[in-house]
Parts: sequence; C-alpha cells; structure tokens
Amino acid sequence: MSVDKMVEQTMEANSVVEYLKSHPAFFEIYADVLADIFIPHPHGGHAISITERQMLTLREKARTLESKLGEFLQFAEENDAISEKVHRLALSLLSTSGCADALHRFTYHLLEDFAVPHVAIRYWGFAPGEGPDPALGEVSDTLKALADNLAEPYCGPHVSDEALTWFGEAASRLRSFAQVRLHGGHTTGLLVLASEDPQRFYPEMGTLYLKRIGELLTAALTRAQLHATTD
Repeated sequence: MSVDKMVEQTMEANSVVEYLKSHPAFFEIYADVLADIFIPHPHGGHAISITERQMLTLREKARTLESKLGEFLQFAEENDAISEKVHRLALSLLSTSGCADALHRFTYHLLEDFAVPHVAIRYWGFAPGEGPDPALGEVSDTLKALADNLAEPYCGPHVSDEALTWFGEAASRLRSFAQVRLHGGHTTGLLVLASEDPQRFYPEMGTLYLKRIGELLTAALTRAQLHATTD
C-alpha cells in the first residue's frame, strides 16, 4: 500500500470518528446496524461484534482501575504503618533526659522499629567533644558545608568519604544511603542511614518521613541543649 493511500485512509477514518462524535444519536438510530458489524477479537481468534468489543474494553479498564486501587490501598497501609512508627519515636523522644539519651533512643528506634541496618549521627549544636558519644565528635568544615546544602533528604548510592568512616568495619559493604540535614534555623548536624541493599535508599523514593524524623531528632537535641545550658 502506498503512502498516499495510507494517508487517504487515515483521513477518511478521522472524518468518520469526528462525524460519530458530532452525531451521538447515530448509535441509537442505527443500533441494529452496529449489532451486525463484526471486528477482530483484540487477542486474536474469532470476530466479535462492536458491542462485545466495548464490553471487553470496559472489563480491561475495570481491571486496570482495580489494580490501581489495590496499589493505593497498599500504599495507604504502608504509610499508616510508618506513621505509627514515627509517632512512637516522637513519644519516646519527648521523655528523654538529655542529649545522650535522645541519641540512644533515636538510634534504637531506627534500628529496631524501622529496621534500618546502620545509623550514624553527627551533631555540632553542642561544642565538639562535649560528650563521649561519637555523635558529638568533631566534623570537617567540608562536611558541614555538604550538610548545609541538603535542602531535602538525599537518597542514593553516594556518601562522602568522611561520613562513610562513621560506619566502621561495615563501611565497605554499604551500597545505599539516606542523608538528612538536622537544622533548626541553621544546620546543626547530619543524619546518615545506610544499607547493604542497593535498593533500600534509592533516588526516586519519597523523603517525607525522612525529613520528619530528622526534624524530631533536631527538636529533641535542641531541647536537651537548652536544658544543659539552664542547669
């Protein structure tokens, strides 16, 4: 078939489509004609009537919608479960008695409740070396600048060499990371989660809950800092 013939047939088909859209009563007036028109089955085999073809199309659309609804319900259940974990974390942090306690409880919940394999925190809201916890250790200006540039949590395969050392012997096995800036008006720390699974923290994943748990930790540490300065 020549190109000109194909173009001609396409134009004719488009004209038919436009006519039917402009004259919906056609289907009522010529209902008996439509019943006598048969077209190929979409999955091969015998020919079927236009009415049957419409029914197949509707069933396929219904199955697609049902599948999407199932996905939405699954996402909703997963979000409810995460929200419950965040709530438990918040309640635990509210009853902390100091910086070390807040860091311990926070890390415990992420390891045990959220099943995060590895958690590392550095907080420079306190003066360096103010406590024995590694989370209060000194960090480089380069890392502080990196944290300050994290407008949103980062998820993916990369982390700075300095942050990687925080995970000790496990560092060489880690393949994905989530980095969350701790800030309350200005950057005060960095939270890094890590996993051996390359798909545990991936670039396209949602970061809403990561941001929220970072805010909870920041609030708990800020509160502990205020108590330390007033005691």
